[in-house]
Amino acid sequence: MFFIQMSGFPGSGKSTLSRRIAKITGAIIIDHDISKSSILKSIGDSNLELKVLGMTSYNMDWALIEFYLSQSYDVIFDSPCFYPEMIERGSSLSKKYNAKYKYVECYLNDYQEISKRLQNRERMISQISDTSEEVFKNNVNESKRPNHIQCLRVDSSQPIEKYLKNVLNYIDEE
Repeated sequence: MFFIQMSGFPGSGKSTLSRRIAKITGAIIIDHDISKSSILKSIGDSNLELKVLGMTSYNMDWALIEFYLSQSYDVIFDSPCFYPEMIERGSSLSKKYNAKYKYVECYLNDYQEISKRLQNRERMISQISDTSEEVFKNNVNESKRPNHIQCLRVDSSQPIEKYLKNVLNYIDEE
């Protein structure tokens, strides 16, 4: 059993890679954008503070992750990883349920390509449609990584077929 914590700037390919891994392995994907968008749809035009929205949606995500791990399912968490608490929580739940903890970062350090992807994707209401170069550079450099395991960084500017096998091999490693 495994728990994969995906990481990367919005538009870097996390969801695309998550779906491919899930299709091959049968893993369940917990997609942060789905929970966050669902909350936004539920509240309509209410002015929910962004911090509260983030905390609420992450609490829902972690509850689902724990539930599926407790049932011995492989789980992929599709969310940017900007907070050290996410590493701690993922590591802790993996240990609690005896799941291999894996960390995959979709790395695309190309502002023009990210901008193009953000503008051209089919977008959920919680997802950004553009960003500034400054915000992009800050966030790419702020991604949190675990120190206690080997992480895998993939160059998601390449076609997914170029790195998918490496990701699957990484997941299989003990």
